[in-house]
Amino acid sequence: MQEPLLGAEGPDYDTFPEKPPPALQSKRVLLATFAAVLGNFNFGYSLVYASPVIPALEHSLDPSLSLTRTQASWFGSVFTLGAAAGGLSAMVLNDLLGRKLSIMFSAVPSVAGYAFMAGAHGLWMLLLGRTLTGFAGGLTAACIPVYVSEIAPPGVRGALGATPQLMAVFGSLSLYALGLLLPWRWLAVAGEGPVLVMILLLSFMPNSPRFLLSRGRDSEALQALAWLRGADADIRWEFEQIQDNVRKQSSRMSWAEMRDPHMYRPIAIALVMRFLQQLTGITPILVYLQSIFDSTAVLLPPKDDAAIVGAVRLLSVLIAAVTMDLAGRKALLFVSATMFAANLTLGLYVHFGPKPLTPNSTMGVESVPVAGTEQPLAMPTSYLTLVPLLATMLFIMGYAMGWGPITWLLMSEILPLRARGVASGLCVLVSWLTAFALTKSFLPVVNAFGLQAPFFFFAAICLVNLAFTGCCVPETKGRSLEQIESFFHSGRSILH
Repeated sequence: MQEPLLGAEGPDYDTFPEKPPPALQSKRVLLATFAAVLGNFNFGYSLVYASPVIPALEHSLDPSLSLTRTQASWFGSVFTLGAAAGGLSAMVLNDLLGRKLSIMFSAVPSVAGYAFMAGAHGLWMLLLGRTLTGFAGGLTAACIPVYVSEIAPPGVRGALGATPQLMAVFGSLSLYALGLLLPWRWLAVAGEGPVLVMILLLSFMPNSPRFLLSRGRDSEALQALAWLRGADADIRWEFEQIQDNVRKQSSRMSWAEMRDPHMYRPIAIALVMRFLQQLTGITPILVYLQSIFDSTAVLLPPKDDAAIVGAVRLLSVLIAAVTMDLAGRKALLFVSATMFAANLTLGLYVHFGPKPLTPNSTMGVESVPVAGTEQPLAMPTSYLTLVPLLATMLFIMGYAMGWGPITWLLMSEILPLRARGVASGLCVLVSWLTAFALTKSFLPVVNAFGLQAPFFFFAAICLVNLAFTGCCVPETKGRSLEQIESFFHSGRSILH
């Protein structure tokens, strides 16, 4: 038997008979995962759409599209409001339509949102397009991790569970790369392609066996599991295990049951992790990445810097996907301590380092020094100006290897089955409301206190994340979803 969660021992944890974790005997589960996580590609693409578009619209010759600082902050942040609404809708749709159909439904607001932005003739069309694509992103953010975790064999669930974050990162990198080649309207048109491919592929994929069993569709669930595992796989033990767990939780969860520790503890852990994940500053940094580089002295053009950071983020998530089932979830969360060093370095550089020769219009207040604290202007060839790029790369590496993919994965692993649909939507709602507050306030805070202020705040939050990981986060490597849930049912403290 593998090491149990948090080193706990005892018969009440080993609920299920000894069996080796199902191996990846069929590539069909990879196909189903790929079809689903195309929604995350679209999510990552639309999330950072504002990064190259804001600088372009600030210099637009069309007065109806030219953005002021306030309008730019709304264009950057309204996506997160839509994502919060998408997470709220997922609390209903995840259990009403099922995981797969909910993911497919997200294509409707996504396609409409890109169409509004591609044909925008006023600010209202830009904001509506961002809101709709945000809604689609929030819906998929709640549904896809649950779908992937429920169809994946335990032995590779960590690697497959990292694919939603991996595809989101790849979507962001694609946006940064295309931003070097295409005007902003064509960037919106290009976003339509992955959505249509997702719909086509998902039409041929099965629904989650756990969802089908929860709806009393046992024969469909057996067929779905057999398709996912392959014709030669022995699925009887796995199917009986899932079926037993679903039968125990066939009734709807009541509010009174929410006071039971085995219900509220995993939900509380997932909620706090999503809250702290956003407080690291990942969303405002990604949304305003090019503007941040514009407002600091950098050696390379800001567009190139943004693309480089996107490539580093993709590489880091790939490393996390490979090592997650080997090193474990908590080890990679501790690796994210590099985010503290990166944020602290960025804050110190902005406060004490050289200033840009040409201030950016969005964050132009940074170019106005306080009397007696003038810093030297950076020459374009100064290697000191690599610091913002290197520090941002370090931040992105730490996030993409730990708090990025693992927060999503743990949410889908530890939430109890009866609350999984609602609780995952609640997690996304909390996450994106936090992201909206940070993204909307980022530019005003920068204008009032300087660009260093948010980075110092983000650094302090990274220390809180380390403490929370050490005392509250369980290790789920190599365990089935039923075994993880059994652990919380045992009543032991998660602190040991």
